[in-house]
Amino acid sequence: MFVSVIPALVEALSTGRLEVLDLTAPLSPDTPVLHLPEPFANTIPLSLEKVSDFDDAGPFWSWNNIHTGEHTGTHLDAPVHWASGRDGHSVDRIPPARLLGPAVVADFTAQAAADADFLLEPEHLDGWVAEHGPLPAGCWLLFRTGWGSRSADPIAFANADGNGPHTPGVSAAGARWLAASPITGFGVETVGIDAGQAGGLEPPFPVHHHLLGADKYGLTQLQNLDRLPVTGAVLVVAPLPIVGGTGSPARVYALVEQG
Repeated sequence: MFVSVIPALVEALSTGRLEVLDLTAPLSPDTPVLHLPEPFANTIPLSLEKVSDFDDAGPFWSWNNIHTGEHTGTHLDAPVHWASGRDGHSVDRIPPARLLGPAVVADFTAQAAADADFLLEPEHLDGWVAEHGPLPAGCWLLFRTGWGSRSADPIAFANADGNGPHTPGVSAAGARWLAASPITGFGVETVGIDAGQAGGLEPPFPVHHHLLGADKYGLTQLQNLDRLPVTGAVLVVAPLPIVGGTGSPARVYALVEQG
C-alpha cells in the first residue's frame, strides 16, 4: 500500500520537530575569497551595482546587478572546475537528486586547533567509519574544523604568512580515499576544499584533483557545523544553475530532527 511521506514532512516542519538549519556564510563584499599567488589570476569578491531604488530609474522597485565569481563565499565546486573533471558535469547539469542527501559530520576541531596545517588521512577516515558505521551512499561528508568561527575576520580566516595560507585540509591519500568512497560531496568550513598548503602536495590540490575527477562535488565556507549531529541530518545544496558554470554560490541548509 502506498503511504505518502510528504504530509509527515510538512507536519514536522510546521511543528518545529524538523529544524531547517542554515549552513551558509553571509555573502557580502567582505566575504573572504581565495587569493592565488602570481602569476595566477584571481576571482572577484561580491559587489552590488544599483539599478534603481524607488527613484526615477524605477519608481516602484529596487534592484541590483551582482558582480562576483562562481567560487565566492559558500559555493559548490562542479567537476568541470578541475582539469581531472573537465569532461564531467557543469553546475547546471548536476542531477538535482544529487544535491540533497544524508549529512555526516567528521569532527576534527581539536586537531585543527593544535595544528592549522592538519591533514585528514585515511586512518582518520577509517577511524570515523569504525566508530560511526559505513558512510551512507550519496551522503555529504562535512569536515568540521572550527574554522567557520574565523569567517568574520579575513586575516584569521586566511591565516597566511610568507609561505601562504595555513588552513586544515586533506592529504593526497585522504583525497584518494574520499574519491573511492560512496559520498556525493565533501564540505569544509575553509575558503576551499583543499588545505592552505595543498599546492605543495602531489598532485597539487589533491581534493580538487581526485574528488572532482570522480564526479563528486565540493562545498566551501560552511558554518554552524557544530549544530549538526554526527549522523541523521539531511543536507540540501542549492546552487544557481549557471549554464556551463564551473561552480556557483549556494544556499546550503540541513534538515535536523529535534528530540
